[in-house]
Amino acid sequence: MEERLQKYLSNNGISARRKCEEYIVNGRVKVNGEIVTKLGTKIDPEKDIVEFDGKPIKKIENYVYILLNKPIGYVTTVKDQFNRPTVLDLVKVKERILPVGRLDMYTSGALILTNDAEFINKVTHPKNEIEKTYTVTVKGIVSNEDVEKLKNGVEIDDYISGKAKVKILKTNEEKQISRLQITIHEGKNREVRKMCEAIGRKVLALHRRKIGNIDVKNMQIGSWRYLNKQELKQLGLTNA
Repeated sequence: MEERLQKYLSNNGISARRKCEEYIVNGRVKVNGEIVTKLGTKIDPEKDIVEFDGKPIKKIENYVYILLNKPIGYVTTVKDQFNRPTVLDLVKVKERILPVGRLDMYTSGALILTNDAEFINKVTHPKNEIEKTYTVTVKGIVSNEDVEKLKNGVEIDDYISGKAKVKILKTNEEKQISRLQITIHEGKNREVRKMCEAIGRKVLALHRRKIGNIDVKNMQIGSWRYLNKQELKQLGLTNA
């Protein structure tokens, strides 16, 4: 059965589908020894030999799904152009895995890694509305009015943030800090930080505690484990 080249690359752990399209256009993919740069090219996985950067692609036989409690100081990429430590330095497995979404270098917490491209698309697509819950420490005392603003959406760059669940966990008048719990389902680039900045609060610490109902509260920072079948079903993997 024929399959689009970019989908084949993505399904076998090269990268997300859009990134694979870039690789094709940039001439990094060969089919049967010939460079292919046309998007939409179809291949027969049973007969055609596909190479990426000169190496044959092996069909994935075993999918893995890993939960990492990411420390601060690690970037959420496979390779970093500035040679900073990446999350793959923490998770050592034989499979070629990719992060599901992103956490910036200065944010800790729950991050999933897998070699299942369709799962990545499902979990990261906004239409599936998988909630992400963050614990945020900000400078200053957050008011109930601030909370209502965050709940209803605030202006960030060129868009309004989606409705959020927000509650104040703790305030400290002496230190002039507040700790919030914020739950969103979109998770655009640095969204929680920008939401807090929009109400005039500088983020001092940011930790993603949960993806859906999957919690890292009992995991040490820097540790990882495999997701179980029940957790995968909660995230919409129907064949788990």
